[in-house]
Amino acid sequence: MIGQLMVLFGFFSLVLVGVYWVNRAVILFDDLVADGHAASIFLEFTLLWLPKVIALVLPMAAFAATVYVINRLAGESELTVMQATGFSPWRIARPVALFGLIVASLMAVLTNFLVPAAEAELDRREVEISASVSARLLREGTFLHPTGGVTFYIREITPEGALRDVYLSDRRRADRPVTYTAERAFLVRDGESAQLVMVDGLAQTLEAGAQRLSVTRFAEFSYDVSRLIAAARPARDRRSHLPTLTLLRDPAGVAERIGTSTARVLEEAHMRLQQPLLAVVAALIGAATLLAGGFSRMGLGPQMALAVLFLVAVKMIEGALGNLVQSVARAWPAVYLPSVAGLAIAGALLAFAARTRRRPAASEGAAA
Repeated sequence: MIGQLMVLFGFFSLVLVGVYWVNRAVILFDDLVADGHAASIFLEFTLLWLPKVIALVLPMAAFAATVYVINRLAGESELTVMQATGFSPWRIARPVALFGLIVASLMAVLTNFLVPAAEAELDRREVEISASVSARLLREGTFLHPTGGVTFYIREITPEGALRDVYLSDRRRADRPVTYTAERAFLVRDGESAQLVMVDGLAQTLEAGAQRLSVTRFAEFSYDVSRLIAAARPARDRRSHLPTLTLLRDPAGVAERIGTSTARVLEEAHMRLQQPLLAVVAALIGAATLLAGGFSRMGLGPQMALAVLFLVAVKMIEGALGNLVQSVARAWPAVYLPSVAGLAIAGALLAFAARTRRRPAASEGAAA
């Protein structure tokens, strides 16, 4: 049974990750590739975002795999045979619980190690990308405003890297705005700076006080465009970037260092420990609800819908407690209440299923 659960868990995980990845990839493509970044940057950002997506879908995949396996066992009468040979609902749920623990261990690695490391690297790369002059300026057919008072436009970028029909308006000095136009231009990097070398163009300077326009024709003119890009913010620590042990050992010190509250630091740390438990909860609720339903000619559709409602109730409890945990540091144990409630629901359903199985046996013995 565990083998069937793991195979279907892998299948549902791939499907759900694929759905989330496509939705996110479209947004990333618009934000990165359409802004002039290379496809390799898009691929890198997608891979860094993937651990968080996987951690998000694993409980859903565990639930779907459990429901599918139990439903198939019931449809092929294997579940009936198991119950007839003396298997109680608790015994049938045992491999499901083990399967949930396996998924929870995978999630624990993701939420406590891979996801924080990936988010920290993603933030660092975003800082680097935001400081990229070429990505901010080399966009053809679009009027860009890299900083206040500056407008930049390129009609076309040739395969050789030449810029055609360049327009640059510098209005940062209100008393002396300057407009540059050129037939061709090249972006030349020199260490930390970037120079826009314009060829065959005009420089039009307006002296506002004298209301006089000066026009200068040039064969070649160099303009420092690196100063148009505002200095990128330094990558800073966030609570989602730090290791779980760091958050637990000194929550007050971490809160002071990153500029947040101790309650939010504790909430982040304990949520990483609580999220893997949801995999166990999802698997047990799926199995327990179907086992408590009994045989029906209508199939197990109603029980599946009820199992989904139970999971929704668990997530609603989690959402309702979110504000409390984030505002009161001593309320961090409430983070685990959704998992406790989910396990209680699963236990109650299994107890109900075991009781209904014993009742017919007791009535048959009395009749004899």
